[in-house]
Amino acid sequence: MSSYGVTLLSGGLDSTTVTCLAMGQVENLSSITFHYGQSHSKEVECAKRIADFLRLDHQLMDISFLGEIAWYSALTNPERFPIPEPMSQSRIGYEVPITYVPLRNTIFLSLAAAYMESTILNAIEVHGENPSTIRANIYMAPNAIDYSGYPDCRPEFYEKAMETLNEGSKIAQSYAKAGVDVVAPSGMMDGMVGHLRQSLDQQGAEQVAISWPRGNQRCHVAIKGATWQSKGSRGNLAVTQN
Repeated sequence: MSSYGVTLLSGGLDSTTVTCLAMGQVENLSSITFHYGQSHSKEVECAKRIADFLRLDHQLMDISFLGEIAWYSALTNPERFPIPEPMSQSRIGYEVPITYVPLRNTIFLSLAAAYMESTILNAIEVHGENPSTIRANIYMAPNAIDYSGYPDCRPEFYEKAMETLNEGSKIAQSYAKAGVDVVAPSGMMDGMVGHLRQSLDQQGAEQVAISWPRGNQRCHVAIKGATWQSKGSRGNLAVTQN
């Protein structure tokens, strides 16, 4: 069985955790970071450094035109729509905040799927790989902790998105075994991310390590004040080798 995957690496704590998970599950893994004109551009730099450290194939894709299309958002148009204070727990899930970027995850998924499908079609049609032995996964890091009312962070969205991608892709329709599976974090992964965040808070955002097996070695990432939102604060992400 051959495994192919794309992980969407934003540069934040959640996507770094999911990327580490993916590295233990996928043989041919690529990472993609989208520069879409977001206000937190430091995340893009963090993503480069993380991919470098993990020795991952990394594609930085400039889709800054998205800011002109999905302009009704505090993340793409902060001059017009200031980023609000964090939403209270009682309001989460009852309204969609202004930080929602219209159809962002739908666009990200489509681009990631197109990139991965090109890689797999090349493996099948140019290099003669047997499609019945191929497994394809897209890894993303939306999770229950960060739902915040965003419609494109719900499990229901990803179930439908997976169906749509399979209906519209050649690898699923012509090579049925090589379908697409969107791996958004499960309850276990939500718990892992939650534990890391809690640890960061308890340690004053000093350092929390993520480790995972890679071949005969074990790799480690030390996260210091990662680009995650916790208690209204933001920090910097650094990776160090242990």
